[in-house]
Amino acid sequence: MLAAWVEQLLDFASGALEAIREDEHYPTLIAWARTEGVRHLGGDLAMAQALAPELWSQTPLVRLGFACEPLARPDNHEPCWCDSGFQTRDCCGTVSFPGAIPDHLMWMLSLRDWKGETLRLALQSGRAPAQALLEAGLIAAESDQRGRAQQCLEALFDQQDWSTLPEQTEPAFELLVDLYQERGFHRKRTALLDAVLERGPLFLRGAALERLCLMHLDNDDLASARQAFVRAQQALPDSPTLAYIEAMLLLHEGNVDEAKERSRFWFRRLARQGDLEPEQLEFLGDLAENPEATLAEQMVNAEESLAEPLAALQALLAALPTAPLLSFHHVGNGEYEYHTSEREKALHMAWREVFPAEVDETTALGFESDPWPQADVWLVELCSHPEWLDSPAVLQDLSLAMTSRFGSLPWMAASLFEPLASRLERWLLQLANEGATDVAWEPGDNAVLLRAGLALVVGMERGAREHSRRLAERLLALDSHDNLGLRELVLDQLLRADRNHQALEVSEPNGETPLLGVIMGRVLALFRLGRREEAQETLHEALGINPYIADILCDDNVKSVPRLPNQAPAAGSRAEAWQYRTLMRDQWANSRGALEWLAAQRAAAKH
Repeated sequence: MLAAWVEQLLDFASGALEAIREDEHYPTLIAWARTEGVRHLGGDLAMAQALAPELWSQTPLVRLGFACEPLARPDNHEPCWCDSGFQTRDCCGTVSFPGAIPDHLMWMLSLRDWKGETLRLALQSGRAPAQALLEAGLIAAESDQRGRAQQCLEALFDQQDWSTLPEQTEPAFELLVDLYQERGFHRKRTALLDAVLERGPLFLRGAALERLCLMHLDNDDLASARQAFVRAQQALPDSPTLAYIEAMLLLHEGNVDEAKERSRFWFRRLARQGDLEPEQLEFLGDLAENPEATLAEQMVNAEESLAEPLAALQALLAALPTAPLLSFHHVGNGEYEYHTSEREKALHMAWREVFPAEVDETTALGFESDPWPQADVWLVELCSHPEWLDSPAVLQDLSLAMTSRFGSLPWMAASLFEPLASRLERWLLQLANEGATDVAWEPGDNAVLLRAGLALVVGMERGAREHSRRLAERLLALDSHDNLGLRELVLDQLLRADRNHQALEVSEPNGETPLLGVIMGRVLALFRLGRREEAQETLHEALGINPYIADILCDDNVKSVPRLPNQAPAAGSRAEAWQYRTLMRDQWANSRGALEWLAAQRAAAKH
């Protein structure tokens, strides 16, 4: 009954709004209600006459600067406001509506219909009820009207008094952040997050903190992510969201044991308080037992239509049989080439019938188009044909796809990346055993193996650092020219493991101009080993490569330097120095006295 009333009400209100917009005068609406509107209510004239003045009173009028023109509600002995000529007690006063009439309904429908300048002025008027803005924004997004959705939701959060925000505002906030991300409005996204954290209601702050932390983690800016978390602890010390955020942060930092310990702490603390829903308590219990597996399961379940196919892929990779050996061609002097066999070519062709994206041959990691919109098809087909993964080209495609989607999430490494890496390592070990020392990118189909390796090294870098480093070192041993740029990555991971002597070996000068990350990694290793004079000399070389690096690395509050997506920053630029800071400043900060020494060297150089 209630659902039928809601449908009738929306149908009648939409027609009423169209009639009102003809001249924005009440008699026009009443005339419409008696002639056409009654048909929307199954011929119930009394209902149509009673509903029309209710809706008129809440309708924003353009001629009044978007104010309403509410009618005075008559007493029982006064003439009815439907202009029937009868007293109210004998007319609309006898009508009972089957359900409530939302007092924001006509505003919401108006925001749905207005376009261009009229919509802009209506939102600018500040008269729109919060609930109307919320619903209009969500409806516009569902209809793929992204611009309208953004306008309505921006007006919702532009209101001065956030205490009036509806409880259902959280999905609207999440949607607006997503819209900013999709449409490239990064400054607006940051400003919205900051505003919510500064003055937003409590129920929004958890969502904002999670987004802010994830934003920094996606950018590999662990220092800013840590600052966001500390800020969250100060503002919301008892929020269960903090347990989730801290586990993610610690896993990104590579502190698996600490993530487990802190998850257990949060579980004990919040369980004692007794304020959690059973589902929240169960999640925290799972997090305390195994944070990596719990976050991985949550991530998979959050993928909506892909949840089951991704879970099936995880199960497939866990039980995947040993990969068959490949056939390699020995050119001479340690040079080897891989050429795709007829079987491997057939397997890849079958895979390509369902996998829509071509590898972008001009980049180390990337596709010419996004494969994920059709993932519900190719994931299912792959799980039905596990033999496809006997083809290195299929393994390459899958590794690239997984890295593009989940590569920044350390808790996905064990179930997605490590099984694929183990499969690739069997082939790389076969090459090493055959005596290969030079597997260059260009000859044969070598690029397939090397590209898959690079994707897996990147995919495991946060969640399986030791495995990532081993794979990178194995690739480096086969790729003496370092076509993949793995030297810097191996060096970073050795520094994180405090293996400074090995870091020096990896960063040994080879006669070519070193990458900024390599030479700065060498500076840090020398500093840690107490070889200060050598560190000073190497730092001087680094400043010749990038004059901004000391300033950007030393200062606590540095404005971030944006760079174009999928493009490496220019050598010697501020963007290059900022990228190094986001990746490695935590290691400098955790090396006692390193930043202070660097600041002193910077000051001496300027004088």
